[in-house]
Amino acid sequence: MSRGAVNARRSAVTLHVVSSLDGFIAKKDNSVSWMDSPGDVYEKGVSEGDADDVATSIGCFVLGSRTYEHALQLGWPYGDTPTVVITNRELPSTRKSVEFYSGDLKKLVDEILVPRYGNIWLVGGAMLCQSFLRLGLVDEIRLMIAPVILGDGLRLFGDSGIEQKWHLKNVVAFKNGFVELSYRRQSTDS
Repeated sequence: MSRGAVNARRSAVTLHVVSSLDGFIAKKDNSVSWMDSPGDVYEKGVSEGDADDVATSIGCFVLGSRTYEHALQLGWPYGDTPTVVITNRELPSTRKSVEFYSGDLKKLVDEILVPRYGNIWLVGGAMLCQSFLRLGLVDEIRLMIAPVILGDGLRLFGDSGIEQKWHLKNVVAFKNGFVELSYRRQSTDS
């Protein structure tokens, strides 16, 4: 059975990331403190908890080693949700919910994650997200745009390799000035 057939029934891989207005997901030194809310209030926006409850339906998270290290430093935001860290390095294992993986990404998604989880969220870093996009492993993109221009840094879509068309599903403006754009992969079957 093809990944598309399995995916239509059971799971989706969602790339979820925060970007600056000018398309950077981290400064050159990999810092992300700019993501903190500026305290502005956009009156027409919704509060973060009001947007949707998709976070409660996440089956597992997939992240790169630097994102994992940032999460450990900043206070683990993933709770007890199963988390797969893609790395070739030896990293500290501080939680029972964390697995480490190095190897073929298509095999990881198709043979390991899709059979186990219904809602798979890829949350960083840039190189890992670009690899997933290049391999056609992303079904949905949820791009949160922060109201800041960095001028330089690490680009999310740096060199994703090929042109891809996506369909807009939703736009949500938040009271803190952030905007989330949700896209789904354009079907190649039609």
